[in-house]
Amino acid sequence: MLEKLTQTLRNLFIIPDLRQRIFYTLGLLVVYRVGSVIQTPGINGAVLERLWQDVASSLLGVLNLFTGGNLRVISIFTLGVMPYITASIILQLMTVVSERIKALQEEGELGRRKITQYTRYLTVLLCFMQSIGISYWLTQQQGLVEISPGLFVLLAAITWTTGCIFIMWLGEQITERGVGNGISLIIMAGIVIGLPRAVQQIWDRVSRAEPVTILGILLMLAAFVLIVAAIVFVERGQRKIPISYGRRLAGQRLGGQMTHLPLRVNMGGVIPVIFAVSVLSFPPTVAQFLPAGWKLTAWLQQHVQNFNRGGHPLYDLIFVLSIIFFTFFYVSIIFNTEEVAERLRKNGGFIPGIRPGRRTAEYLNEVLTRLTTVGAIYLAIICLIPQVILTGFKVQEIPWIGPPLSDILANTPGLSWIQDGLGFSFYFGGTSLLIVVGVTMDTMSQIESHLIMRHYDGVLGPRGRRLRGRRY
Repeated sequence: MLEKLTQTLRNLFIIPDLRQRIFYTLGLLVVYRVGSVIQTPGINGAVLERLWQDVASSLLGVLNLFTGGNLRVISIFTLGVMPYITASIILQLMTVVSERIKALQEEGELGRRKITQYTRYLTVLLCFMQSIGISYWLTQQQGLVEISPGLFVLLAAITWTTGCIFIMWLGEQITERGVGNGISLIIMAGIVIGLPRAVQQIWDRVSRAEPVTILGILLMLAAFVLIVAAIVFVERGQRKIPISYGRRLAGQRLGGQMTHLPLRVNMGGVIPVIFAVSVLSFPPTVAQFLPAGWKLTAWLQQHVQNFNRGGHPLYDLIFVLSIIFFTFFYVSIIFNTEEVAERLRKNGGFIPGIRPGRRTAEYLNEVLTRLTTVGAIYLAIICLIPQVILTGFKVQEIPWIGPPLSDILANTPGLSWIQDGLGFSFYFGGTSLLIVVGVTMDTMSQIESHLIMRHYDGVLGPRGRRLRGRRY
């Protein structure tokens, strides 16, 4: 096994074009990480660290995940790729309500380039608006900004907008000349940069030689491995719908053609989770931005703090329901069963045993509904399990007749962690794992395609199955 792995790694650098693509990708990622540690001028670091402890559970904490930690240090890449992702999602949603955008999407390569151009323009607009909003809020924090507020807002708007455009350019260059999807790799690079910190946390706990702590760490690592295995298994899962085309004259022979329509189990990717987390982070964000002297502010901050702390049953319930809702919502937008059925009918294709047209659309909708249900439950479980293990599940908040559940768990050896968690935070949550594993699979799939095209064994060896990655 080790010999095969060594040979595969050697093959990666034997092919000049693939070697150049890999080094090109790594070089641009290094450029991105260098810019991520350059702080915006005029920021007091000590005040910023104290401020972040108060807003980490708000929408800013969610944005920090997708900015690769840039928002926490207020670097020149503070906005990261979030404006570009937001613009892409908006343009994707516009295909439902705008006939012009929908027509461009159906025009092929020319339409795709036009939509990409619109996405860039919208990204710049969103960058400028978000830069002004965030920088103005920073100027309202006591002692955080050390220069003139007006100058800082202008400086931040120009710097962050330029930084976001530069990151967008880096992502496009990686996609075209490197390996993998550039934007996805940039997001993953910002997440995995915290891996050494997470390993250090685990090592510090293990070095104390506390049996209970070591047992909790082993439980967390086992759950981590199982979650990664489940993500790989489900992300590769798909339902193949058989498609048959009528007899056609091809040269001197008359014959039909059989193919299939692949429907992935998790067709929505990580987007439904992003929507759900953003919606749940909105109340704490509103509470942070309201003036401190208002009675509404004090009431909202108190109730949001009680609701939004990790492991609250109501929070977990709304989180799960939001993921399920947004999964169905997003999949219904990106995959229109009626359009697919109509396209098959026009091209002479049909599903064996199913009438073309409306009946085909109904059949596809039935299959897609079942797959989406499984995918939504899978996303909810993947995102909820790490949260419960690390922060616990506050059973004392559940109405209960009889002895308090919290007392039962506290007095039962080995079960107290259910409501208290493991007592320390781990860097990788469910959303982070989905992104890291999904992007890794996509990149490995592209590398394997390069190897196979040149008659080399793939990443998994001569008998290995092809990887099917995904893009965000």
